[in-house]
Amino acid sequence: MCIRHRRKTPEDTREEKHGTGKIQERRHSSDEEEINRVKQSCRLFYSDDPVKIVRARGQYLFDENGQRYLDCISNVHHVGHCHPSITKAAAAQMDILNTNTRFLHDNIILYADRLAATLPEKLCVFYFVNSGSEANDLALRLAQQYTQHQDVVVLDHAYHGHLMSLIDISPYKFRKLAGQKEWVHVAPLPDTYRGMYRENHPDPGQAYADTVKDLIEEVHSKGRKIAAFFAESLPSVGGQIILPHGYSAKVAEYVRSAGGVFVADEVQTGFGRVGSHFWAFQLEGEGFCPDIVTMGKPMGNGHPLACLATTAEIAGAFTANGVEYFNTFGGNPVSCAVGLAVLDVIEKEDLRGNAMRVGAHLKDLFTKLQMRHQIIGEVRGVGLFVGIDLITDREKRTPATETAAQLVKRLKEEDKICVSTDGPWESVVKFKPPMCFSIEDAELVAQCIDRILTG
Repeated sequence: MCIRHRRKTPEDTREEKHGTGKIQERRHSSDEEEINRVKQSCRLFYSDDPVKIVRARGQYLFDENGQRYLDCISNVHHVGHCHPSITKAAAAQMDILNTNTRFLHDNIILYADRLAATLPEKLCVFYFVNSGSEANDLALRLAQQYTQHQDVVVLDHAYHGHLMSLIDISPYKFRKLAGQKEWVHVAPLPDTYRGMYRENHPDPGQAYADTVKDLIEEVHSKGRKIAAFFAESLPSVGGQIILPHGYSAKVAEYVRSAGGVFVADEVQTGFGRVGSHFWAFQLEGEGFCPDIVTMGKPMGNGHPLACLATTAEIAGAFTANGVEYFNTFGGNPVSCAVGLAVLDVIEKEDLRGNAMRVGAHLKDLFTKLQMRHQIIGEVRGVGLFVGIDLITDREKRTPATETAAQLVKRLKEEDKICVSTDGPWESVVKFKPPMCFSIEDAELVAQCIDRILTG
C-alpha cells in the first residue's frame, strides 16, 4: 500500500499543545484529506466511503466503532482471520529464530515435504518466495530459460501480478497501460456463459482449446516460439470462471507440442478452496499435471508466503545457466512455521469438507434466487469460489454493471456484508470468503441479496 504522509504544520503543533477549539475541526478536515490522498494512491474497497478495520476474527471484520462485518472476499485469510493456531506458531518461531534463508533450517524441508504430498509426484522442486507476484515472475523466468523461447500465451482478462513482467502478461492491466507486447499472445477466455462457445456447445473444452492451437500456429507463422501458457486454474478477475472440462489437458498437449510449458496459477484458488481437491487444477482429472504451479495468497493466512513448484528437469535447466537464485526472506523459519500451521488447520478443521458443504449450499441458494430474479443470469462456482453474473436481459446477457455496484454498496451499508465484483464488465458479484464461512453465513447473504433485489 502506498500512503502519502502529511507533515504536521506549526499551526497543528500549537493547537495540539494549547488545546484550542480549532483542532477538532482541523482533524476532521485532515481525515478527509488523508482519505483522498490514500484513494489517489491505492484501490480501496468502498472508495466512496471506505471502512477502517481495526481487528478481525474468523470470517468477521470489526471497524473502529466495534461494528461487525461479514467478510465474503478475504481469500488471503484462508483459514480465518487471526486464527489462534497461526498466530501462536508465528510468535513461537519468531521468539526462537528468524533469519536469512541461506542458513540451514528444518522448517523449510518439513514444509516442502508437506506441500509435495498434495501435488503430483513430478512436481518435486520448490522455490519459496514472498508473494504470488514473485512466484509468477519466477515461473516466467523458469519457462523462458527452460524452453529458450520468449513468447507467452495468456487468457483474455487475466491478471497474474503487479510486477512489470506480470503486467506485460496480464491483459486486465496492460490494456489500460502501455498495451500488448509482441511476445504476448491473448487467447479467448473459456467462458461458457458469455464467450464464443457456450453451455449448449457439444464440447466447449475442445473448442476453446483449439483457439489456443490456432494462436500457437499463428505465432509460429511469424517465426516466434512459445515458452509458456499461463492461466489461473479458475480465472478470478475474468469473472469467477469455471474452465470447461478437458480444456486444460488439451491446451497442455498443444503447448508442449510447441515446445512450451503449462503454468497453473493457483494464487487465488489453491489450498482446498474448491473443496473436492487441494488444487483447482486437479478438477481436470488425475491424468493432468501442469509443468509449473504457482501459489501464494492463502499459504500464510495473511503472512507473506508464496511458492513455485516444478519438475526436476525444468529446475535443472534454470540452475544450469550459472546464475544462482536466492530469496532473502522466502521460506524463512517463521514463514514456514506459519505455512505448516495453515496446513494443520485445514486438515484438523476439515476446511475442505466445509468448503464443499457450504459452497454447495451457497450455490443452491443463489440458484433459487436466480429463479426469482431475472437479473441473475448465471450462478457459477465450485467450493467457496462462487460468482453470480448479473444481467439486464437474459437473452442478450447484457451485463448489469450498475446494479452489481449498487448491490455491493447496499450489502455493506445495510447488512454489513463485504462483497465485491469482478469480470470484464464488473457485473459478477464474487464470493471467496475465509474457509470457515458457515451455512448460517451463506443463508444470511442469500436472504439479504434476495431482499435487495426484490426491492
